[in-house]
Amino acid sequence: VSGLVTAMTPAEEPGKYILGIDIGSTVIRCHVYDKSAVLKASSASQVEILYPQLGWVEMDPENLWTQFVSVVKNAVKAAGIQMSQVSALGLSTQRGTFITWNKKTGKPFHNLISWQDSRAAELTQSWNGSLTMKAVHGASSVLHFFTRNGLFLIASCLQFTTQHISLRLAWVLKHLPEVEQAAKEDNCCFGTLDTWLLYKLTKGTVYATDYSNASSTGFFDPFKLQWSTFLSKLLSIPISLFPPVEDTSYKYGCTDAEIFGVPIAITALVADQQAAMFGQCCFDTGDIKVTMGTGSFWDINTGSKIHTSKRGLYPLVGWKIGEEVTYLIEGNAASTGYSVTWAQSLDLFTSAEETSKMAHSLANSGGVCFVPSFSGLQIPVNDPYACTSFMGITSSTTKKHLVRAVLESIAFRNKQLYDTIVKDVSIPPTFIRADGGVSKNNFVMQMTSDLINKTINKPVCTDTSCLGAAFLAGLAVGFWNDKEQLRKLRQTDIVFKPQKEPKEYEPAMSKWIKAVQRSLSWYNQTSP
Repeated sequence: VSGLVTAMTPAEEPGKYILGIDIGSTVIRCHVYDKSAVLKASSASQVEILYPQLGWVEMDPENLWTQFVSVVKNAVKAAGIQMSQVSALGLSTQRGTFITWNKKTGKPFHNLISWQDSRAAELTQSWNGSLTMKAVHGASSVLHFFTRNGLFLIASCLQFTTQHISLRLAWVLKHLPEVEQAAKEDNCCFGTLDTWLLYKLTKGTVYATDYSNASSTGFFDPFKLQWSTFLSKLLSIPISLFPPVEDTSYKYGCTDAEIFGVPIAITALVADQQAAMFGQCCFDTGDIKVTMGTGSFWDINTGSKIHTSKRGLYPLVGWKIGEEVTYLIEGNAASTGYSVTWAQSLDLFTSAEETSKMAHSLANSGGVCFVPSFSGLQIPVNDPYACTSFMGITSSTTKKHLVRAVLESIAFRNKQLYDTIVKDVSIPPTFIRADGGVSKNNFVMQMTSDLINKTINKPVCTDTSCLGAAFLAGLAVGFWNDKEQLRKLRQTDIVFKPQKEPKEYEPAMSKWIKAVQRSLSWYNQTSP
């Protein structure tokens, strides 16, 4: 998709457009919307991923910046408008990806370290099994018993993961002396992708993040809505490294005029899953959104109350707009769309569009099971050392069996994640809305609907992170008035209703769970 530009219709009205930009794990997209939330034009470019060592996943920050600017310019050009006709832009960014840089020079100390990076897996396992963590769990359990403070309940179940920034940042401070020294001298800036791009767009004049991105780092106290002093002391990471936190829909400043020819207001920073939640108009308690992109992300709106999980689910800030703070609980799987892309690289199929037909052409996977664990397995399995694997292959196995097994694994992981969050949160689900590239696969969508025995609504626009960023940016400048107006702009494409009883899948899912168990702790038992 590199350099892809799509024009919808010629643009006409001056000052009547909003840009929604999503910097995902594989693609940068910029969408141009009018006041009816109609997509006027779009541009996209493939993100270049670097793998310098086994388990390391990085991006070159300057290459990403160049691509970002190009994608924005191309989208506006495709819309047939001038930059001066753009009211504002909103940024949706992949979470858990971060960088540090020199506060005085603005020069990065290292590449962007992706949320998929597992270099801190050993450190993560060491911390989770340490006497310190056992002491934290024990003391927090006692304190929660007497105080019923939700923060102590979270601390009593605290488990670090490689997706959280906290231990990857600790790894950087431990292994890169110049970063450690700069931090000691208060000359080090830390930023998730939104912070880095905001810094670049304003040529270093604005340094900030929003509550949704901050809460996704694993280094944020959602109760006090500030960086965690507890984790700062526990991990010896100075809070001075972290940027100020502002509202999600907020006037951060303007782009430097030299970048796009004119200054453009930057009025939203939002983490990609929270952006998709907002773009799907999941504004009410009990609303569920599932995004199936590079990974699968199941989010449930818990309203103005923080849900304290007993299963290790970390509460997130969905968005903060003025006095309104909306919280979410999330479960995720890292290898969804990536599994499909990987299977395509093996020539199991020509294009992702044909996979649904291939899977439907078979009654079952022929006993083949696929475990999607390119970045370990997250909740409820929680094993960074689990390996990706095919099991049950026989001499009669065909490409179609392998493809069906890959798609089934996505649906099975969806079932696991749905069950985990629903059992954990004592809030009746209201509706479920799906988006992301894999949501275009009817086989996965129907099987997921069957497994969870729920109706799933898919919108016309599946790039809802762009739309959510645009919605939030538009609210900040009065482009749209309120969330009720936004609800009326969302359009449904397909509604998937259960067609089979969940029990019909029990034999296949039981076998798949057995395959998952045999894939665990793989990299602990063999050398990489």
